[in-house]
Amino acid sequence: MSELADRLRKLDCCAVSDALDSLGLPPALEGLPPLTVRKVVAGRVVTVKLGAEPPQGGSKRHLGAGAIEAAEAGDVILVQHNERDDCAGWGGVLSTGASLKGVSGVVIDGAARDIDEAIGLDFPVYGRKAIAVTARGRVYEQGFNIPVQIGGLDVRPGDYLFADSSGVALIPADRAEEVIGIAETIVRKEGLMVSELKKGKPITEVMGLNYEKMLGTQD
Repeated sequence: MSELADRLRKLDCCAVSDALDSLGLPPALEGLPPLTVRKVVAGRVVTVKLGAEPPQGGSKRHLGAGAIEAAEAGDVILVQHNERDDCAGWGGVLSTGASLKGVSGVVIDGAARDIDEAIGLDFPVYGRKAIAVTARGRVYEQGFNIPVQIGGLDVRPGDYLFADSSGVALIPADRAEEVIGIAETIVRKEGLMVSELKKGKPITEVMGLNYEKMLGTQD
């Protein structure tokens, strides 16, 4: 896992979303809750693009398999399923393969299946909904490790992703250092606020303190 991915994993989606927002970048996406276990998913993105029609020359692999083989430990597989909720774009054998490869988790912009199997693996899958209907004859892989679009956002392989129960944040690779740095500051500020509340300070006073100044005294 890269140093940036390691730092990212220590954050939360709200802080990452606020950091993106502060830079004029799209904040976190909604509507992609955890379908299996509630675990943080964070790391570099390996993409999969699905579609309703076979690619030119026909489909040469089972959807998702190439991305799993290309992934490194700690990576996140992000699947463009075009918000489809009538059939699954991810399933149990894929979850097993990804888990064994050390993939951090999967985020699919659509439905997934074999949910209990992924829960048994303690493997996080985020998506639109759970469904039993197979992709066979309905969905085809258009490619992997290629640019995809999720929730109106363009995502490239190697970008960063953070997901928890609050949402899914996508971070362009060339802005990752900047976004993560701001999010770390936000987390530290919020930690100070909670600490002051636990000491008995009134919340109205806590919310009005100058945390930028307080953080400066800790550096």
